[in-house]
Amino acid sequence: MVDGLGQFRAAYAAHRASEGRAHCGTELQSLPYLAAGPLARQWAVRACSFEALVARVVWPLERDRRLDVLDLGSGNGWLSYRLAMRGHRCTAVDLRDDAVDGLGAAEELRQLIGFEVLAASFDALPLADASADLAVFNASLHYARDLAATLAEARRCLRASGTIAIVDSPFYVRAADGDAMVREKRATPGLAVFDCIEFLTRERLAQASALAWTRHRVRYPPWYELRPLAALLRGARRPSRFDLWTAAVP
Repeated sequence: MVDGLGQFRAAYAAHRASEGRAHCGTELQSLPYLAAGPLARQWAVRACSFEALVARVVWPLERDRRLDVLDLGSGNGWLSYRLAMRGHRCTAVDLRDDAVDGLGAAEELRQLIGFEVLAASFDALPLADASADLAVFNASLHYARDLAATLAEARRCLRASGTIAIVDSPFYVRAADGDAMVREKRATPGLAVFDCIEFLTRERLAQASALAWTRHRVRYPPWYELRPLAALLRGARRPSRFDLWTAAVP
């Protein structure tokens, strides 16, 4: 299993590098507000998710205290960097430690404003019980192998009244559309494939956790919002949506 994970990490880092995701310098510091380049449109979507996260989760929680935040699936640490600038104590957690857009790349941002970095699996976080106020699955929960175990581990690390937030993971109304996406992805030559759940549905969340999940619809750029219509006109499967999903820990 370890060898398999190592092979995936190396292959995925190479794939991410080929996509131009090795951001650095002022470009890295600007995320998620990437102004130009082939990935700017994707980051515009993530910027909308980030703003929703701040407005609907972070700001209400931070009004009376400094937060301990787990950035789960942090990649290059841009979310930890942004929230640390708001005065919060952040821990960037990722399975990958490469310098493309893994924890190795996060070091550049960590030098600018302090936050912790931790190479670990979501299913076995080396963190104390009830040690955080907010756990954000940052474009990452669809990489879980065991959704129930992953959510239980995040819940274990949260204090009473803490919050789990899911941002930028693909949700489908119908699991059949998600299954079709997985088949398409795994048929793509040269794409690094990891044995994970790949997508989420409301039903999957309900089955994996007894927490009460709330969907907060995010207003994305027009081209994103028009994708279902475009898919219908092409006779293609329905696309996923991101949005913001949250659950409070009792």
